[in-house]
Amino acid sequence: MSNADIVVVGAGAAGLFAAIHAARGAPHARVVAIDSAKSLGAKILVAGGGRCNVTHREVSEGDYCGSSSPLIRRVLRQYCVAETIAFFAQHGVALKEESTGKLFPTTDKARTVLDALLSAAASSGVTIQNPCRVESIVRPKDDAHSFEVCTASGPLTAKRVIVATGGMSLPKSGSDGSGYALAKALGHSMTPMVVPALVPLTLPDGHWLRTLSGLALDARVQVVPPASQRTKVAEGPVLCTHFGLSGPAILDISRHWVFAHEADSSSTLRVNWLPRFTPESLDEQLLASRGQSLLAAMRGLLPDRFLRELCAQTGVDPSCGVQQIPRTARVAFVRAATTCEVPISGTRGFTAAETTAGGIPLHEVDQATMESLRCSGLHLCGEVLDVDGRIGGFSFQWAWSSAFVAGTAAAAALTARA
Repeated sequence: MSNADIVVVGAGAAGLFAAIHAARGAPHARVVAIDSAKSLGAKILVAGGGRCNVTHREVSEGDYCGSSSPLIRRVLRQYCVAETIAFFAQHGVALKEESTGKLFPTTDKARTVLDALLSAAASSGVTIQNPCRVESIVRPKDDAHSFEVCTASGPLTAKRVIVATGGMSLPKSGSDGSGYALAKALGHSMTPMVVPALVPLTLPDGHWLRTLSGLALDARVQVVPPASQRTKVAEGPVLCTHFGLSGPAILDISRHWVFAHEADSSSTLRVNWLPRFTPESLDEQLLASRGQSLLAAMRGLLPDRFLRELCAQTGVDPSCGVQQIPRTARVAFVRAATTCEVPISGTRGFTAAETTAGGIPLHEVDQATMESLRCSGLHLCGEVLDVDGRIGGFSFQWAWSSAFVAGTAAAAALTARA
């Protein structure tokens, strides 16, 4: 049996960051990061379309769902966006800000980010073992201050363990939910639901929106749940695909649709394809366009291809003058354009999800250290916890913040006992 001072289970974004800061905080300690993936950093490499959206210009607890906002805020405040930027700059990765507030490496290559993390881990003295699957973590009966980490390559003893295994999104990357079982075996609980988040939504076969694959529109989408619950809204690009809907607004609303649908299957998704219009204001504008066809009156507001399909669905002739369209048909068209009820059939699942909603409740760890309140010496960080950010680099910032806290706290506890 080999020995380690700190074992980090998982060597993705959060795991590498935790290992780096654990090693820096305890320079003479042996820090070992273990990952089951043959190639490290798969989720980093595919993030942001292969560019890796490292963080966002402004990050607050309001950008996250899952655990309560005050608990999330306590973690974020300990490692902010400016510190993230400084870390990557220190390791040769300059970040650029786009108009959306998203920060990407100036190289536009996610590999730049992964290489910086791996280089920082190596220079900090972190040992990485992969592919190597952690099968269990147990506390020896005769030693309340250490762990036995059982792996496919043999057991390790560790004084501190950091679980940074991720959730269940993109399971081919190694995030297959195994970290949940490890944490539960050490006394932790799970949220009632663990579901895909930031995930495309599917539509039934034959739905007209699926015939518009490749078309993107700025829209406002909202989940309309039972009256007792709050309506959730997202605004931004919506992409029509061969299977349903994707794009930033859909990804942001997806976790809310899943939870609302699970609570009440009557929950619906409503889309306003003209977010600066209400049904009333659009109807007024159409009626004011005297002498024009519907197609001319709507030109510049919606893509022609989309507009013609919308007309077909509502039984309106797009070449007909607005004044000649029967009121019932005009009202149907206006409603389809501004309050379109979309019959979502499901999601693309964890294989297409960018993150996971649900996991280990954040209130089961001390937010000042990310140390478990159920098992001393155990720390948790990243996506394995019940915290999921909206699209835009927020999930990565949660990884950096929570991993920094876990890594530095594990090192501090180690040196305090020395």
